[in-house]
Amino acid sequence: MKKPTIVMQSDFGIDSGLVACMHGMCRLVDSELETHDITHLIPAFDIEAASYCLQYTVPFWPDGTVFVSVVDPGVGTSRKASVAKLKNGSYVVTPDNGTLTYLKKRIGVEEIREINEEINRYPLTKDVHTFHGRDLFAYCAARLASGVISFEEVGPAYPVEEIVCHELKCAKISEGLVETEIKSYDPFGSAELTVENKEFQEAGFRIGDKVRMVLLDGEEQILDTVIPYEKSFGYVEKGEDVIFNDLASYVTIAANEAYFMKKYKLDPEKTYQVRLIKE
Repeated sequence: MKKPTIVMQSDFGIDSGLVACMHGMCRLVDSELETHDITHLIPAFDIEAASYCLQYTVPFWPDGTVFVSVVDPGVGTSRKASVAKLKNGSYVVTPDNGTLTYLKKRIGVEEIREINEEINRYPLTKDVHTFHGRDLFAYCAARLASGVISFEEVGPAYPVEEIVCHELKCAKISEGLVETEIKSYDPFGSAELTVENKEFQEAGFRIGDKVRMVLLDGEEQILDTVIPYEKSFGYVEKGEDVIFNDLASYVTIAANEAYFMKKYKLDPEKTYQVRLIKE
């Protein structure tokens, strides 16, 4: 029987041997284990970005996959090191610091256990407290995936209700009107909003509709224009704006073959309000 795959992400970057150490740790536990990466370019210390990335990645790996997510500003402190069993059968090995926020909402956590470091921490680096990605999370994930330990042997269970979660910003929705914010930008400069695809449709918006978009920076209006709600970028001319359903479950505004963020000189450190009105 094939052993579960281990899939990793972190904010370690790709210009050092840190990631290789995590892969190597898994092979030390079991040379047959298969390991893959999501990304190691999560912005440094950005726990919410790690959580957001997991929620659209996890559903597209087989049930039983063991995910390792290490964005851990509190490494070596009293924050819990955990393994969550998701309701789809996969596992996430991670600091319980908010990383599980989106997964808890989107997929659901069936059970969570705190890693027993007396058993499931690599013993040869016991005096190192700043590389739990290698010495604790990768090591424990490998023991779980290889069958050395069962989920119950990870450590003691604690209530799912105690999982640390960030507050998720929600959109205000009414018939033909959505008041939302720009949550983040994807690698192409498209603006990901805080309104979910399904919520947008519940407000009465349909593919092919024209949508009035008002973009605000506090009280200052930056943009007031009408753009189409379409399936994808190619339904508008190059450089033109379009609204579409994003792969991460949130409505997104983009400029076809252009960077929406740069086009309107938006500051990624600012929070912009967006009103979407059905024409």
